[in-house]
Amino acid sequence: MKKQKSVALLIETSNAYARNLLGGILSYINAHESWSIDVPEQQRGAAPPDWLDNWKGDGLIVRIETERIARFVQKLNVPVVDVSAARFVPNIPFVETDDKAIAKLAFEHFQERGFEHFAFCGDSAFKWSALREASFSQAAKHAGRECHVFHAKSRTTPGFSLARERARLTRWLKSLPRPVAVFACYDIKAQQILDVCRQQDIRAPEDVAVLGVDDDELLCGLCTPPLSSVIPAAHKAGQEAARLLDSMMSGIEIDRLEHLMEPLGIATRQSTDVLAIADPDIADAVRFIRDSACEGIDVNDVLQRVALSRRVLETRFKQFVGRTPHQEIVRRRVERIRRYLLETDLTLGQIAQRTGFQNEEYMSVTFRRAMGLPPGRYRREQSTSSTSNSSTDTD
Repeated sequence: MKKQKSVALLIETSNAYARNLLGGILSYINAHESWSIDVPEQQRGAAPPDWLDNWKGDGLIVRIETERIARFVQKLNVPVVDVSAARFVPNIPFVETDDKAIAKLAFEHFQERGFEHFAFCGDSAFKWSALREASFSQAAKHAGRECHVFHAKSRTTPGFSLARERARLTRWLKSLPRPVAVFACYDIKAQQILDVCRQQDIRAPEDVAVLGVDDDELLCGLCTPPLSSVIPAAHKAGQEAARLLDSMMSGIEIDRLEHLMEPLGIATRQSTDVLAIADPDIADAVRFIRDSACEGIDVNDVLQRVALSRRVLETRFKQFVGRTPHQEIVRRRVERIRRYLLETDLTLGQIAQRTGFQNEEYMSVTFRRAMGLPPGRYRREQSTSSTSNSSTDTD
């Protein structure tokens, strides 16, 4: 009988992103050859368990987020895949979220709600936080806006005090112009912001709208108000990490080290469910497009909704939203197509029907103009499982 491969997973189970990573790995294993799995119970960034010193396994998937874990990994003589953005060991394959895409999605989420003031709350302990901050700030700058930034101190900082840190965050939030859109580097930080708002009688989302990352449903539901959050493709990242490790354990050379997963979208809840647009006609137009874009509407339908001439609508809409009504309709339809491609097995014809296009060809042309490649190719390039790789969808 063929010997079963032994794989260790040094991934914590204390947060939603890591648990979904493990779920993706399990999904790959269930669809392919079974592995013998060792999963130690540990917290994020914890030292490798002692039993790994004498471990005789075949491969490792690990979150390398400290120098200590990096030194341990470099001593191993087995294939390793990193699922962290920290890059403590630069010469091994890694699978991570596309933090630039996450920040871009976050900024667009706020911009389409009419916000003119933006802020980012980061955690200095993590590289992915810095990447999200840089991309979010750049998006704001490109739109002619300033981005106010708060850097939370790490608990390992000498003299760290939870009370002083909360006081710093409170002062920063009170200093921001309002209404302001705050992008938090992850859900835990967003929850802390909303908690300060509640205690300081700062209205959320009317004065401070807050968006997190990870879509931890339990944590988002415990927030007051419930937290909107970017949905990372963690399950998909786990599948890709397992696929890479499987290839490496079979002696296949990996052609590139960086494997970035685009976010799936945003789970919109009450913490960003607001329009910060002072013009009531344009706010109404934005709501109408948001709710009806995939029903085949065009600008004439928007004009029937608001009592404005086409020229006035175009001018004021672009002033507040940064796009024309037509561009906004197309953007929302393309985003819905993208979600269907990533999250479903619907055919292109079915997707065209659900997004308001008369036929698949017209949808494909629109998607290609916006994304730079046709929908069938986009789906294939984004897929990681063998089932997705053998997709029969056409361009």
